[in-house]
Amino acid sequence: MTAIQGQPAAVNTTSANNRILFAVIAALAVAGIIVSGVSLQRHYAKSASAFCDFGEKFNCDIVNRSEYSSVMGIPVAAIGIAGYGLLLILATVYRSRPETPTRLLAAAIAGLGFALYLTYVEGYVLTTWCILCLTSLTMIAGITVLAAVVKARSHP
Repeated sequence: MTAIQGQPAAVNTTSANNRILFAVIAALAVAGIIVSGVSLQRHYAKSASAFCDFGEKFNCDIVNRSEYSSVMGIPVAAIGIAGYGLLLILATVYRSRPETPTRLLAAAIAGLGFALYLTYVEGYVLTTWCILCLTSLTMIAGITVLAAVVKARSHP
């Protein structure tokens, strides 16, 4: 076993391949923060948004201003910003810590579960889809898959 940065090579979480995966996760997290920021703006906006209004079946304003757009008074989009921020911090600042792959995967799974619940609400309760929300779902799904790969590679 060769030691890199004081860790055995088998558990080095910042190998070249993992660094690339962490960078992609970080980029997706930044994109998630941006999409969630736009959703948050739409949550508080008074006017309709033309870019996301394709009738009754695709309308971000209906979704972002529904009774399901807040949890205990906190806008879902703000929760998204915080969640993506956590993922960004784990994929950048804390990426070299041995516990990061597990924490990153756990956070991504929690985010994916929340996004899937919200997608269920869109499809079966509101019967209206939000393009911003579906974009966020795609990003958190990608982050979850990449975090699972990082976790699998970090096992000794």
